[in-house]
Amino acid sequence: MSASDVVAVDLTSDERFLLRRGLAEWGGPAHSTDDLARAMGFRDQVDLYHGEGRRLREALDRGEPLSRSQWRKLLFSTEIVFASDVVGSGSDWSITTGLSDEETIKLLRVVQRKVARALRMS
Repeated sequence: MSASDVVAVDLTSDERFLLRRGLAEWGGPAHSTDDLARAMGFRDQVDLYHGEGRRLREALDRGEPLSRSQWRKLLFSTEIVFASDVVGSGSDWSITTGLSDEETIKLLRVVQRKVARALRMS
């Protein structure tokens, strides 16, 4: 990853928590296939659950800047796991994360705008 590919997004601790929980739901209440994991930008479901997924959660905890593709993976995987009852947490989201649907959608909209703006500006 080149220095020009790295993007810092100024997220609050609640916004980081949302993205971290979005990744953590995979392999828990949410189950991906290899094809879905690839569509989200991961190599396969193992990479989503344990490889790149784990590295991204750790980077979020440290507040590190990430590559453009890593921000996209984080956001897309969170959007899917929150909304989908078929493959994601869906209606169980509030139970497994402690975040209500209303709270989640408000946070998610802010994160979507921040990430999109940061990716456009860099």
